[in-house]
Parts: sequence; structure tokens; C-alpha cells
Amino acid sequence: MRGLLLFLAGLLVGANIVYFVMRRESAAPIATAPVAATPVVVAPAPMQPSHGSPALPARMPPAAATSALAAAAATPSPTQPATPNALLIPVAGVRAAQLTDTFNDSRDGTRRHEALDIMAARGTPVLAASDGTVAKLFTSVPGGLTIYEFDPTSTYAYYYAHLDHYAPGLAEGKAIKRGDLIAYVGSTGNASADAPHLHFAIFVLGPEKQWWKGTAIDPYPLLAGAQ
Repeated sequence: MRGLLLFLAGLLVGANIVYFVMRRESAAPIATAPVAATPVVVAPAPMQPSHGSPALPARMPPAAATSALAAAAATPSPTQPATPNALLIPVAGVRAAQLTDTFNDSRDGTRRHEALDIMAARGTPVLAASDGTVAKLFTSVPGGLTIYEFDPTSTYAYYYAHLDHYAPGLAEGKAIKRGDLIAYVGSTGNASADAPHLHFAIFVLGPEKQWWKGTAIDPYPLLAGAQ
């Protein structure tokens, strides 16, 4: 009987030992190798110039920049001609060989003429010297019946004075073409009645574009070679 009890006690102790060992093994954490994080590298997108815009150039050396600015300043604006182009002698039937340069002649002993006198019979047609717009129709004591015409860029004013009368339909703001009939030669104003002529002047307009104000330039060189 005692032997049987000892045997049973041994079985119980052994069973407890086995149970304890198995419990510890199941509770132990499973070791895993650490996984290194792989960095994600995002490549920057290549820069593209916008449509119609060239890529930026490298920095220009100071000397080259100065030369470029000088060249740009020397380039005339396409909308502002350096001198009036293709002018027509504004009196019908008058040839270039018949013109006399009167720009620097003295008037009244106190002032320079600053215009070209084109002699012609009273009533001879006066023609537009250039394409443009009638800026002002004006009557003055010295000039008599006059026309101020602006060229298409409003850079120059063409002044026609001592007119006998205007062409029918002429009005301020009217667009006219080179060679259009605009008036007739006369001797109004301070012109001598026995010497009818067209007083023709050209002015470089200022920024205000005032029809009565500008810098006079000599018309003779521009008309001497005109056809």
C-alpha cells in the first residue's frame, strides 16, 4: 500500500514539473530579427520652362550687359520713324527742282522762317504730303487759313498755311492719304496778295501731342528728292 502511494505521489510531482516547464516555454516571447527601415528617396521633378518663355540664361558679364543695353537703346522704335518717310511735294504740279530752301530765312528781322515756301498760282491744289489725320483746322493772323495734320504715329505734325480755301468735306479728325486733295493755294494771313504760296512746315510733336507746339525740322531735304 505504501509503495502504491509513493508511486502515485511521484506521478503527480512529475506531471506538475512537466506542466510548469511547458507553460514557461509557451509564455516566452518569440525573438525576431529587427527589420531595417528602407529610406524612400523622392527625386525632384525636372524644371520645365513655361510655354513661350525661354529658359533663363547664365548671368551676363557686366561688360556684355552694358553693350546689350546700348544696342537696345540705339535700335529705333518701329512705331516712331526717325524722319518722315516718302513725303509728297504738297502742291500739285511742283517738281523738286523748283523748290528753294527757305527754312533759315529771316522773317521780320527777328525770327527764323522754319518752313518751306512753295510758290504757286492761287487756286493750285494742295495735296496731303503723307498719310495721317487732320488734327486741327485753324485761322490765325500770321498763317491765315491753316491745316495741322498728324502722321499715323503722331510723331510729326504737317502744317499747311496761307490757304485760299479747304477742299470740300475736310474736317478735323478725318483720315487722309498721301496725295489727297485737302485745300488750295492762297495768300491769307500775312502773305503778300501778289505772291500766293503754300507755307509748309514739319514739327516733331512733344509728348503732349499739342497741335500748336513742336520742334521744327527743315522740309527741304525731305522734299528735294521727292517724286
